Amino acid sequence: MKNTITNADIEALMNRSEIKTETVFDKVTVVSLKLPSGFVITEASGSVDPANYDADMGKQICLDRITDKIWELEGYRLQAELHDKK
Repeated sequence: MKNTITNADIEALMNRSEIKTETVFDKVTVVSLKLPSGFVITEASGSVDPANYDADMGKQICLDRITDKIWELEGYRLQAELHDKK
């Protein structure tokens, strides 16, 4: 059994996921990602002044945070699988 998670694993998982992005209140980006298992991760990023709002930057910030959470979740999943195999 594999005992590591790679960048390729995370990228493949994200590529198989559904992503929805929306702008709320003219200054906040909300990104929701539904993993193939159905689990949903949601992040938000915004600016104080709508004049400074950049939807693309907000989406990237949210996706970076979501990626970090997927690493944690996949690490937990792998640790639990390895523990159960003992």
